[in-house]
Order: sequence, then C-alpha cells, then structure tokens
Amino acid sequence: MLPYLLKVGVPVGRLGGPGLAAIVLGGGAPMVLVAYGGLQFAPAAHAASLFTALIPLLVAILAAVVLGEAFTLSRQIGLALIVTGALLIVGGAGGTIGSRQNIGHAMFIGAAMLWACYTVAMRKARMDGLHAAAIAAVGSLVVYVPVYAVMPGANLLNAPWRDVALQVLVQGFLTPIVSYWLYGRAVSILGASNGSAFAALSPAVTALVSVPLLGEWPATGDWIAIFLISGGVYVASGGLVPVRPTGH
Repeated sequence: MLPYLLKVGVPVGRLGGPGLAAIVLGGGAPMVLVAYGGLQFAPAAHAASLFTALIPLLVAILAAVVLGEAFTLSRQIGLALIVTGALLIVGGAGGTIGSRQNIGHAMFIGAAMLWACYTVAMRKARMDGLHAAAIAAVGSLVVYVPVYAVMPGANLLNAPWRDVALQVLVQGFLTPIVSYWLYGRAVSILGASNGSAFAALSPAVTALVSVPLLGEWPATGDWIAIFLISGGVYVASGGLVPVRPTGH
C-alpha cells in the first residue's frame, strides 16, 4: 500500500490530528494487537461476539455524537437484538463474571472501540475505503514493524515460507485491502451506523460456516443468537419493516 499512499497522499487537512490517529490506531496494528491479545485470556467465540457484534453499537454512539447521525428507534431495536445475541453466544461459550476471562473481554471491547473510531473518522473525512486502508497499513508498517524487528523472540525470518505466504495473503491482502475497501464502500454508501451494522454478522456466519467445515452444529442457544443477530443487523442497517397499509 505504500506506493499507493505516496501517490494519493495523506489528507491531514481533512482528517486532522485526532482523525489521523483514529485511522492509524483503529485500523492498524494497535487494534489488532489489542483484539488478539484478548485471546490470551478468553476464547475466540467471545472475541467474535464482543468485538464484531459490539462494533455497530459503539459506532452508532460515536456517529450520533461526532457526525450527528440519528439514533432512531429502529436502530436502537436492532442494536438491542445484536447485543442480546452476542451475550447469548458468550454465555453459551462459558463466559463468566469475575474471572480471568474478563481481561480478554475488556480488550475485545477496547478493540471494538478503536475500530469504531476508525469508522467514524473515515466517514467524517469522506474518505474511500482503500485510501483509509492504505493509511492504516502504512502506519502499521512505520510504527509496528521496526519495533517487532528488534523484539526478543521475533522469528519471522525463521518461520516456514508456507506459513508466511498464508499470512501475507490473509493479513496482508484479503483483510487490510479487500475487506477494508468493501467495508469503506459500505460506510460511504450507507453511513457509519448502517454500514457498520453488518460487522455484527461475523459470529453468526462463523457458526454457520463451522457446520460444513468443522462438523460443529450450533446448539439451540447459538441458533437463537444467530437469528437475533441477523434480525438485528437487518433492522439496525435500515432494512425495511413491513407496515400494514392504512387505506380506507
């Protein structure tokens, strides 16, 4: 992304200092490190719920404050359904209060807040998804790679080339370029709150994909959570709700 960013530049005037920091921190290595660090304390099912499913709620709150986006009744209902479904997944995966898991839970929520800041900053500056992704990626290159290179225990150069190639494909192309660009397009078309609502589908899609790939059939509580989250995303993203005609 460095050649692309050198071509288009960094719109510091549009972003401002806080906006630039939100893009670099919320869309780059810091957000990923916080989210993945939480996996040392809590299981991946909790990350899928507390990270991705809470993003729409946090974005909606920030967008209402920073962008003046309306926090409509339908959006409130949709977000309530999403949060309820996410908590069902966490409870079904053994989530407990007052345990070491809560450290991971706090980190997942913190990562979701960083991503929400990224979303709102991108929307406020009217940036396209690829431009924002380039700033986040190059920011990670400048801030993170030199630190990682001198850290004791870093073994990138000793890792099997197949593992490195897989990470280059997934973490270097599909996630920070393709998915960020598509997400940015959704936000630019639908708005910060509506566009971010689709991120909450991650735990539901993960559960469904696990059936054919891993042979893991969702429990009853998981199915309820899937329907709640899916319905919540539909409503929170501005989906049409059938209304009975009022004709005479």
